[in-house]
Amino acid sequence: MIHCGKKRVCAVLACMLISASILICSWKDPQLHNNITRKIFPQSTTASPAGQLCRGKPAQNVITALKGNRTFIISPYFDGRESKVTRVLGIVHHKDVKQLYCWFCCQPNGKKYVSRAKIDVHSDRFGFPYGAADIVCLEPENCDPTHVSILQSPHANTDQLPSFEIKNRKAESFSVDFTVCISTMFGNYNNVLQFIQSMEMYKMLGAQKVVIYKNNCSHLMEKVLKFYMEEGTVEIIPWPINSHLKVSSKWYFMQDGTHIGYYGQITALNDCIYRNMQRSKFVVLNDADEIILPLKHPDWKTMMSSLQEQNPGTGIFLFENHIFPYTISTDVFNISSWNTVPGVNILQHVHREPDRKEVINPRKMIIDPRKVIQTSVHSVLRAYGNSVNVPMDVALIYHCRVPLQGNLPRESLIRDTTLWRYNSSLIMNVNKVLYQTVL
Repeated sequence: MIHCGKKRVCAVLACMLISASILICSWKDPQLHNNITRKIFPQSTTASPAGQLCRGKPAQNVITALKGNRTFIISPYFDGRESKVTRVLGIVHHKDVKQLYCWFCCQPNGKKYVSRAKIDVHSDRFGFPYGAADIVCLEPENCDPTHVSILQSPHANTDQLPSFEIKNRKAESFSVDFTVCISTMFGNYNNVLQFIQSMEMYKMLGAQKVVIYKNNCSHLMEKVLKFYMEEGTVEIIPWPINSHLKVSSKWYFMQDGTHIGYYGQITALNDCIYRNMQRSKFVVLNDADEIILPLKHPDWKTMMSSLQEQNPGTGIFLFENHIFPYTISTDVFNISSWNTVPGVNILQHVHREPDRKEVINPRKMIIDPRKVIQTSVHSVLRAYGNSVNVPMDVALIYHCRVPLQGNLPRESLIRDTTLWRYNSSLIMNVNKVLYQTVL
């Protein structure tokens, strides 16, 4: 027994004895050493004890539920911007999911390595029990894994579990300048005319790709989507989130038993950013009834070139949303053949609601995806570099929808015909699509 005159000396000696015991035990027992390492360095990697070769079944779906239905995996992406990690985008229950592990498959030796994940639930959950999450794992040294499995335990047989391909592993040159991300299409969406008009406006403004996270839409809308897919403009990401969770059509929680807001819109937006991180110079985040309209420039390319020159180091550009209510219309551009097509004719709605002093207009974004870590709907949550609010005299969001100030008389609205600058090309292009799909 050791007797000490001072408490501080006792504490030091006790710590030395405990440390020595741990070192002796871990030297004798490699498994214990691995367990200690995991606790001190929760993202450290260790080879699977049996050195078993990689197996597992390739994941087939965009949304994959893990055992217990508290974690849903969307897709893993390599992220080497700060350190060599795999960032797995998913949806988790913010309270129930405490621990996850990445099981990496290393080539060419075919061995598995396990890494404890850092679970980062996005701050914009809006009260719902489930939210978008980054499941981030440090990758093993001397290994560029091509696949990963996500488990709740560091000890498991992964042979029958889904294996996810890690995207963005290889650097690529940009294939497009602008990609528009639309999330999510749901509610048997049937606003066919406005959708086609938006698509043709995106193309005229500079978009080469539109990515749509589709839950469901009408049969007529399916025909239109098929046309744009065959054209090479649209990429459809199936989004059957209601097969896994009780979804809300609202963005805020209403104590109604739903699990996640707006059909998992935030998760889809983040996936769209990472999916296009290496193939698109810019990503445009807006809804199908919104168009970022330049006022000083003819298209997005010249606008963004000017904005980047004025704001060096900026990767996030935010544009003010302005409501053009479809309850107020003009007889100009009342095209008879369009009247048989379901949906809104945006050319007839050129009156916008005035600003309200007590309300800040929400914003949508054009971003450099390589500078974004996490995004919400109206702002970026985590990013590298700066954000800038684009002045309204440079561009605004034309948002044709139900009014927010429905009691205002017509004379209180602001007539804004910026959209009409594109009317000739828009009418011609929309007619081409309609005659090949709907009419």
